[in-house]
Amino acid sequence: MRVALISDIHANEVALRAVLDDISRTGVDQIVCLGDVATLGPRPSSILETLHDLNCVCIEGNHDAFLLEPDLIRTYTEAPVVVESVDWCRAKLSSHETSFLRTFVSTMEIPLDGSSTLFVFHGSPRSHMEDLLATTSSDELDAALGDASATVLAGGHTHIQMMRQHRGTLLVNPGSVGLPFKEYVPGRAPTLLKGAEYAIVEASASRGVNVNLRRIPVDPQALRDSVS
Repeated sequence: MRVALISDIHANEVALRAVLDDISRTGVDQIVCLGDVATLGPRPSSILETLHDLNCVCIEGNHDAFLLEPDLIRTYTEAPVVVESVDWCRAKLSSHETSFLRTFVSTMEIPLDGSSTLFVFHGSPRSHMEDLLATTSSDELDAALGDASATVLAGGHTHIQMMRQHRGTLLVNPGSVGLPFKEYVPGRAPTLLKGAEYAIVEASASRGVNVNLRRIPVDPQALRDSVS
């Protein structure tokens, strides 16, 4: 069983197409989207259409919730550039696209093989606004993860790829498809990495569980053209 994890697309259609092409070449059984799909970038409708057509599991991220609950964003940030971008995206959405966003779920458990499972969320199992990092203490992780239990736990939100072992469980962040960050800088403008990030989780009786963090190139001219 091979599952591709994509997250934090943020309306970057060029990056998503590059990732989906790489997934097609690599081959997977299932794609799971960990949220934050349509805001902060130029092509929200195209992203939602693509995800709808993929018929993949979609987890609700904080930015997805901001589109459905306009007042929620101000509990997260007052930054004008972010608030205005989310408002712009919300104004562009059709009723069909809004209805599709309402189908996103907060968490899901996915079987990998006869003995392994994958549990997915956006920030943490208890909040789509919570940051889980390589530096988060074990006690803090215990509180954030709560009763969530699986062979692999996976979430996005921080835009930083990560894999760490926590009390025997693998904790994975596939990074960001559309806006991968160089480092964690809460409250400040991040430095963006070139390319697009995602992950593949694989489980088999013979090879056990493996996680492959991937970063692939994205055509810079196509990116520039997409915002013109």
